[in-house]
Amino acid sequence: MAVDAETQFHVLAVDDSLIDRKLIERLLRTSSYQVTTVDSGSKALEFLGLNMEQSSSPLSVPYVQQEIVVNLIITDYCMPGMTGYDLLKKIKESSSLKDIPVVVMSSEYVPSRISRCLEEGAEEFFLKPVQLSDVKRLKPHLLKSKSKEPEEQPPQHQQPPPQHPQLSQQQQSNNKRKAMDEGLSPDRSRPRYNNITVV
Repeated sequence: MAVDAETQFHVLAVDDSLIDRKLIERLLRTSSYQVTTVDSGSKALEFLGLNMEQSSSPLSVPYVQQEIVVNLIITDYCMPGMTGYDLLKKIKESSSLKDIPVVVMSSEYVPSRISRCLEEGAEEFFLKPVQLSDVKRLKPHLLKSKSKEPEEQPPQHQQPPPQHPQLSQQQQSNNKRKAMDEGLSPDRSRPRYNNITVV
């Protein structure tokens, strides 16, 4: 059992909507990920041990930071207080957290928002509702974060960022294509909504 715990990836899911949090949690658990959910960007930073706003509050004491390793953060874009974009920026500015992959999700297709998040360092941008096929796209990012853990100390880590804008362009193109395929045309039906009755 200890071996499974070591190889299991831990995802921090951040969303102010209870329904969306439960959905992403279920999809991640279905894919055998360990999941922690929080309802705001400030609680995510607190969980990660980076809460700078309320350092005197007893709630700002970091969770058991040494024992909990987060391999990926998936966050909603639109949240009250701190947006997902603000959370992304704080994570990428932190020397201890900058290598954790961040995925941003939103129910709104706004190309400028998608570009801004990808340029700031987001690995992916998912349109809600998140689907199992989206969750499957997380695996390469998780493997990349897992492989970086032992290599954090060598100074050779400075070279990969020049390749990142290329990936961002490719990911942006994939996300645009995804949005077009996601049922924006009226003649396509979405099978996952079949058999749902609204009362």
